[in-house]
Amino acid sequence: MPNATPEDPPAPGRPVIQEPSLDEQIAAYQREYGDLDPQVERVVSALGRLNRRMNVAYGRQVATLGISNAEWEVLKSLVLAGSPYRMGPGELAKRLGLTPAAMTHRIDRMAAEGLVTRDRDENNRVRVIVELTDEGRTKWLEAMRMASTFEEDLLQDLAPEERAVLGDLLIRVLRRVEHAQPDAGGRLTDLD
Repeated sequence: MPNATPEDPPAPGRPVIQEPSLDEQIAAYQREYGDLDPQVERVVSALGRLNRRMNVAYGRQVATLGISNAEWEVLKSLVLAGSPYRMGPGELAKRLGLTPAAMTHRIDRMAAEGLVTRDRDENNRVRVIVELTDEGRTKWLEAMRMASTFEEDLLQDLAPEERAVLGDLLIRVLRRVEHAQPDAGGRLTDLD
């Protein structure tokens, strides 16, 4: 699969709206809010833009596999659970920061697509178990292959030691955020 392009061509008849450069954005922020630390804003704004663009690229990649980002998140959670790739819907909902109703909707759709199965727990007939199917695992593996290619391309201009330093720095920042906002791992609203 070809790597995602930085920008999709504009739809016919739609004007192209150029996002301000980071320097233009920071200058505007400083003009409006004089106490702004431009170094901090440069890092935070670059991370925000990078995150947004990476999410779009990943979404395009999984769409070529016939799945959504939301479905990818479920597949990933089941793989992270380890073999036999099973979890309860409530546990999945908590892990993804979703309401039980949104999780049920997502599981219904994925079961209809053959990505997961949903069966009663043999040891507790009240409990439901969601399990990754062979088709779901195949989609997950293909998405991982595409993501790996994209990520290697993304970091191609950094030497291995620079990648290590960047990774360490980002993990330090992530730990700070996780400590300050321990409940912020999920979503503020459902995506379905």
